[in-house]
Amino acid sequence: MYYAYKYRLEPSDAQREELDRHRDVCRQLYNYALYRFDQIPESAGTLNQRVRSIRDELPSLKDWWNDLSDVYSTVLQTAVMRIEQNLKSLGGLKQNGYGVGQLTWKPPREFRSFTYSQSGFKLDKKGGQTVLSLSKLADIPIRLHRAIPDDAKLKQVTLKMEPTGEWFATFGVEVDREPPEKPANPKNVVGIDVGILKYAHDTDGHAIESVDLSDERDRLEREQRKLSRKDHDSNNWEKQRRRVAECHADLKRKRRDFLHKLSNYYAREYDLVAVEDLDAKGLVELDGNSRNRAGAAWGTFLRMLEYKCERDGAHFVAVDPAETTKECAACGVSTDKPLWVREHSCPSCGFTADRDWNAAWNILSRGITQVGAGRSESPPVETALPTGTHSVPAKRVVEAGSPTLKREPSGER
Repeated sequence: MYYAYKYRLEPSDAQREELDRHRDVCRQLYNYALYRFDQIPESAGTLNQRVRSIRDELPSLKDWWNDLSDVYSTVLQTAVMRIEQNLKSLGGLKQNGYGVGQLTWKPPREFRSFTYSQSGFKLDKKGGQTVLSLSKLADIPIRLHRAIPDDAKLKQVTLKMEPTGEWFATFGVEVDREPPEKPANPKNVVGIDVGILKYAHDTDGHAIESVDLSDERDRLEREQRKLSRKDHDSNNWEKQRRRVAECHADLKRKRRDFLHKLSNYYAREYDLVAVEDLDAKGLVELDGNSRNRAGAAWGTFLRMLEYKCERDGAHFVAVDPAETTKECAACGVSTDKPLWVREHSCPSCGFTADRDWNAAWNILSRGITQVGAGRSESPPVETALPTGTHSVPAKRVVEAGSPTLKREPSGER
């Protein structure tokens, strides 16, 4: 199993300058390698062969490019191989119907990371603190806010400078163990319907409110207005740009903290988690209310939930979202209702419930059918007693780690 662990670095001013210098050397090497790649005809070999031929030129480049000798060898190699990764990403976009151009040279602001692969780095204890020892660079203090598993193998580390100027280290970690076995006949099951007014409705009766980021958004808008009044690329403009970046980072951190804790709760508490197979990107591109849909980060939540279910041995089932709101969870009759109608009332069987709670039961029913785990119980709605939900503030999820009052262990993210 492969995971990523991200930690904040705490470099000194001298170490920060050295990190930035290594980053810029890698940027210049990437631009040079891209120039060389454009000179190689396609008939010379596959994409991988052409990029590797440029990588093999690195020893001869060091004869006249002195700065390359100051950077660890695998860091230079990964900088060149990024061309192959970027071209494959462009190819994937082209296959999906997007109009793409060619790779262009990277200016300093667009090249913010470099990677140590396989060797040249290690975590160590020096002077009573944990440091990240980087070959040909420095021993940089690192804030290990959560432990890396003892049986994990560190495969690589990527150092990245965020727009705020902060440096982070992301470890690629391989854990040599099989994921927990998924239960053949899941007993503890849940269906989740995501939304905007209430972030998530589940079949256990929780209606979890969205995290309130209104103050952070207001601050971001104020700082952006100030930025628009500065002379571009002046010192004052750069200071204000960092303030805007800090606002964006604050928004992102608070949102992801909420999503991590909520997804962690569902992955650990249930044997089967059923959700809608949403095209989150397509929903954001629709006209109207796109800001709220983007801010909800449904795609991020579903990706977090999927890998955590895999880690904790739960079934993760993504079902077809079509008609989940219209269908009656009791009898299956479909009834059209506009978005402003928040209650489901079936004209056929008389079943009445919260609109999103009804959708969550439909999602769970489809998930159980899709898994086909041999459940002998009645369909979920036949055994469900409540027909409503109780509201759960997002603050409870953030503070307790779950929609319930009990406190969950922090664990892995």
